[in-house]
Amino acid sequence: MAVQRERRGAVQVLVLDRQEALNAFSPEQIDELMAALADSAADPGVRAVVLTGAGRAFSAGADISRMVEMDVDAARAFAAQGHGMCNAIEDLPVPVIAAINGFALGGGCEVALACDIRLASDTAKMSQPEVALGIPPGWGGSQRLPRICGEGFAKRMILTGAMIGPDEALATGLVSAVHPADDLLDAAVAMGEEIAQKSPAAVALSKRLIHAALGPREDLLAAEAEAFAQQFAHPERLEGMTAFLEKRPPSWAG
Repeated sequence: MAVQRERRGAVQVLVLDRQEALNAFSPEQIDELMAALADSAADPGVRAVVLTGAGRAFSAGADISRMVEMDVDAARAFAAQGHGMCNAIEDLPVPVIAAINGFALGGGCEVALACDIRLASDTAKMSQPEVALGIPPGWGGSQRLPRICGEGFAKRMILTGAMIGPDEALATGLVSAVHPADDLLDAAVAMGEEIAQKSPAAVALSKRLIHAALGPREDLLAAEAEAFAQQFAHPERLEGMTAFLEKRPPSWAG
């Protein structure tokens, strides 16, 4: 199973587990996570969800070895699948807490951004490195990151692909707290248990109201997905991804 499930009282813990790929998302893992989220939403005993990763990473993002073979239509479908996963997290009636235990890169960072609360370990690293691959963010990063951290920080993070450590993530509001790596999961579960003591109906309504305050997302996410897909027809996309897989600097034609 690429998504492990562990129940801790009223808290459902979901663990991304493709450690050989630093938990990079495959289409199959996305389907498994969507099923786990749906089961959590249907279970009245689940009052909060904690999402984390096994091993050294929360998630290294999308699987570049698969993406390099995609054309525009396949990229559009992959963006839609990623948006469906992130929207399912955002729309879940119970809060989702991301326990960012290591690398959260690209799509992994975007999944964390879709969560309601982000906690990081003191070894966490977060990045939106897509521009180095010749593509823009495709799973909501261009929309959620500015809403969470502001336009200026979002532009710096996305346009430079900077790797953000836990201290800067905390200072910019990218995460709400930083914990020692060995304590992170317990801290996330404890927060879930704290939420579980509150009125489930009031928590669900509050989550919906906060999202409504940020404005509609559908058209903006659709525009991002289309821009992501169209870039797969650009030669810089193929060069960027090929260079990544060959572990060399890309050569941009200019």
